[in-house]
Amino acid sequence: MDIGKRDMSFKAAAIQMCSGTDPKRNAEAMERLVRDAVAQGAVYVQTPEMTGALQRDRAALQAVLKDETCDIIVSTAAKLARELGIYVHVGSTAIARPAGKIANRGFLFAPDGDRICTYDKIHMFDVDLDNGESWRESATYQPGEAARIAELPLATFGFAICYDVRFPSLFRAEAVAGAQVLTVPAAFTKQTGEAHWEILLRARAIENGAFVIAAAQGGQHEDGRETFGHSMIIDPWGKVLASAGGAGEEIIVADIDPEQVSAVRGKIPNLKNARDFQLDTVASRAASRSALA
Repeated sequence: MDIGKRDMSFKAAAIQMCSGTDPKRNAEAMERLVRDAVAQGAVYVQTPEMTGALQRDRAALQAVLKDETCDIIVSTAAKLARELGIYVHVGSTAIARPAGKIANRGFLFAPDGDRICTYDKIHMFDVDLDNGESWRESATYQPGEAARIAELPLATFGFAICYDVRFPSLFRAEAVAGAQVLTVPAAFTKQTGEAHWEILLRARAIENGAFVIAAAQGGQHEDGRETFGHSMIIDPWGKVLASAGGAGEEIIVADIDPEQVSAVRGKIPNLKNARDFQLDTVASRAASRSALA
């Protein structure tokens, strides 16, 4: 397929993984799965959040961290993009930053192996769920500060990671800026995934008239967590084109036609119809009397 023509559809793949704590083993799994995806015709391949290692213990994570010039996931992805002549999108991996900080960083590589761009997860998963499940991502990771889109010969891509999916303004900004494909690599917890994963992804696709590609972690991990899986590719009308199971490695592939984005946005031009507005707060008389009492 000539991936230089923007008026042609292309095959995209989302790779579901169950990453452990060893970056080398995870890089080997990623390479095997990317090669399998390309054998199925994919020219864009996305991996999940934290492809390189899922590790809750901060000290143990710090012990295996590298900066991006030495990271095995980064070097393996660049090698695969160059060798296979495809776009490789590492959903994210943990990258060492100065002063002991860590970035939850995604990478996009071109078919010549060059890095096109990176994206650091903006919104930190600081939550207290039912049954005592609690997460404080901000205790370990430095949040990103910039949204990003990439204009490729295939289409224009917008970037997000996992918890970002709960912040519609990020996706709206990317869509308004021209993004036709919105990406949401993730490591959703089983609890939140069962409740919200599919509906959030489909909502982001529908409200922006865009494709959504979401490669996920799925299964029971070495660090004790359980992730939801169910990687998905969704079209601009909200139709699920491909979906994985709940646990273990899997590859899903779907055709992405950027012209479908134009068609859907032509039918429902909500990106153009949006208007600025003010927000007024009005107190009831009862509330006013209560305040004066």
